[in-house]
Amino acid sequence: MCGLIAVYEQENVIQDIYDGLTVLQHRGQDAAGISTYDGKQFHIKKGNGLVRDVFRTKNILRLKGNYGIGHVRYPTAGSNSSDESQPFYVNSPYGIALAHNGNLTNVEILAKNLFERDLRHLNTTSDSEVLLNVLADELRKEKALELKPSQAFKSVERLMKRAKGSFAVVSLIADQGILAFRDRFGIKPLIVGKRSGKFKNEYIIASEDVAIKTLGFKVVRDVAPGEAVFIDNKGEIHWQICSKKTQLSPCIFEYVYFARPDSFMDNVSVYKTRLRMGEKLAEKIKKVDLKIDTVIPVPESSRPSAMQLAKAINVKYREGFVKNRYIGRTFIMPGQKIRKKSVRYKLSPVNLEFKNRNVLLVDDSIVRGNTSQQIVDMAREAGAKKVYFASAAPPLRFPCLYGVDMPSKKDFIANKLTKNEIKTLINADELFYQTIDDLIEAAKEGNPKIKKFCSACFDGDYVTGDVTDEMLENAECSRGCMVLSEEDQQITLV
Repeated sequence: MCGLIAVYEQENVIQDIYDGLTVLQHRGQDAAGISTYDGKQFHIKKGNGLVRDVFRTKNILRLKGNYGIGHVRYPTAGSNSSDESQPFYVNSPYGIALAHNGNLTNVEILAKNLFERDLRHLNTTSDSEVLLNVLADELRKEKALELKPSQAFKSVERLMKRAKGSFAVVSLIADQGILAFRDRFGIKPLIVGKRSGKFKNEYIIASEDVAIKTLGFKVVRDVAPGEAVFIDNKGEIHWQICSKKTQLSPCIFEYVYFARPDSFMDNVSVYKTRLRMGEKLAEKIKKVDLKIDTVIPVPESSRPSAMQLAKAINVKYREGFVKNRYIGRTFIMPGQKIRKKSVRYKLSPVNLEFKNRNVLLVDDSIVRGNTSQQIVDMAREAGAKKVYFASAAPPLRFPCLYGVDMPSKKDFIANKLTKNEIKTLINADELFYQTIDDLIEAAKEGNPKIKKFCSACFDGDYVTGDVTDEMLENAECSRGCMVLSEEDQQITLV
């Protein structure tokens, strides 16, 4: 999962891109990059680390131009090198820089065709570089010195016939403008905003509308599935659907965990979705005869769910954990050892909220179980008599092949153990999971027009329809080795 931004303004865009990336930092803390174009040349700076660490004053001053793109990345398999950070760049045709959120399911076929048919060399193993070269190849076919919107859209249309999987893309084309597009299922989010400049409109495209609003733009709308947006070098915006078969199926895990609660994505409020998740979870808990003194969230994604759950069961809501805000999100940290160690650095219990109480802990999800166990242990060490645990999401059981780096079934505790076994392993007195139907209903209530969400990580239903057993086996082999030793295998489960 990554964060994207593209900005067209009448003056230098670097400050807005930098600020926008800091707003989207929750979507990736592993690497960051920015590319701008000043009418003569591209300026690119990227590297591993947080936005504030990658870019210094000297970098900001060098990144000149009135349009540009930016990217933040979270750790993915095979992306340890700063060479894998985005945007990527090719010099022909025109000169193109591209940033991508998602994952191509036919990347091996595309890479082979690029080399054998198009004679294009790939310098990394990133599917984003593959996508950039496919776009470059399709734009080259137009043989246009000045790219018309219709020619840009024809190129994207051909790309969508070649590329499969999930992709939200922003690209910067020298002397032509900004070209952005979204896969035909709309799995990854992409939103357009605008504001009035001194002489004409200025535009922004971002993964979440919080970046749009923070920078003083007004939201126009989400990019539709299979749609491309072209902002030409005169500052005019053009839209077109570039795929004949489209179906809006946004990633449900965005609403559970990744997105900021103040975001709207595909006209669905993330905050209200999480409130409804809490309401539906409360219905399950009401059916069990438990004495609960306090409901406590595991910061921060679960807060809205925990608040609404507490209200629904008429129990006090309390903040029982203090979060160290200088520790990154543990789900997107590289390596089990770092993740395990970071939990106690990240959270510290407020003992007064636990001592001699029966507490219900609410987390957004349970992935590996190691974090959940440590949190339950902290609650007991702080003096809790009983510790109940609730997951606002259903059990995670299936690998995501669309850009969330949890592809090995070995990573999911729910694939190894029953609910009662998980309850015992994490040392909880009772365990509650959301149902998949309730989760989808909670999100769908915000926009009934969405007929189907991508919920493959919960139910194994891959919306693109091209995921085979062989792909899953390859993912298991190539990325399942995240767990390297017996010690790490134990860490995965505890």
